[in-house]
Amino acid sequence: MRLDSWLWAARFFKSRSLATAACRAGKIRVNDKVAKASAEVKVGDVITWRQDFRERKIAVKELLPKRVSAPLAAEAYRDDSPPAPPRMARIGVRDRGAGRPTKKERRELDEWHGWKRD
Repeated sequence: MRLDSWLWAARFFKSRSLATAACRAGKIRVNDKVAKASAEVKVGDVITWRQDFRERKIAVKELLPKRVSAPLAAEAYRDDSPPAPPRMARIGVRDRGAGRPTKKERRELDEWHGWKRD
């Protein structure tokens, strides 16, 4: 079975063309060798690539002739990837009352001080 077709069928890429593009860019390795999209995938092969700032390491357990549902696709491989890094805190979030006041808070402060708005 072709590498790009298996990556798509196992739901690692949203389309087969994206899987092919990743192979052409040299980002996909099969058994520690850079692989083309047309490389043959066999049961027991280890496929590695970087995705979303983490290293993915997948061992093929079953060949998928076509794209299947996510639960069935998860049974076709063993994920030996290290755990994902922790998510960073959202930027731009502040506790109420900390930092620069909001427009509403500014109006309330002006009213409290007795300043008139024109």
